[in-house]
Amino acid sequence: MDLIWTEGTLMVAGPDSRAFVAPTARASEFVGIRFAPGTAPTLLGIPAVELLNQRVDLAAVASTRTTRELVDRVDNAPDRVAALEAIALRFAAEKGPSDPALIAVVDALSAGSTVADTAAETGMSARMLHRRSLAAFGYGPKMLARILRFQRALEAVRTGVAPARIAATTGFADQAHLSREFRDLAGCSVRALQISPSAPGKSHSK
Repeated sequence: MDLIWTEGTLMVAGPDSRAFVAPTARASEFVGIRFAPGTAPTLLGIPAVELLNQRVDLAAVASTRTTRELVDRVDNAPDRVAALEAIALRFAAEKGPSDPALIAVVDALSAGSTVADTAAETGMSARMLHRRSLAAFGYGPKMLARILRFQRALEAVRTGVAPARIAATTGFADQAHLSREFRDLAGCSVRALQISPSAPGKSHSK
């Protein structure tokens, strides 16, 4: 989940289970901060599943007064990135840390554990793991595992690793499986997200 500022607006981007293509915007400047998996619902006080595949104004999850105050702060800040980070830290100070069990879920699934093993490792039943995953991540643990695997693959793609090698080292059955997941989750081919050799340092965002 992300908190995004753009010219007089603070927006919360919920978790995505599919590719999201932003419409052409007139705004010339965007600043965003991405929360670690499972942390934003605690900080914002709303279950992630309620924002699945959505973008909403911060006023939908915070008071109008608070939203206006925070928007003004970023609008007038000389360093908008620092201002947005300060807002995230303020939320963290007010709400406290996320549940360590949720961090353990992310760590287990990131390491390639199955959903059943993750439930056992975190001391939850399969039903409890699913319910808590919906609230914290916006979808069940199986979908979360797909997203985490995709993110690992995307990072490798952007560093120039060959697709066949990525598939073999990040948990995909084969390169065809990798390609299908990129089509489903990024809405484009693996090649479209690779760094162009003629433009070193250039990357593409999902």
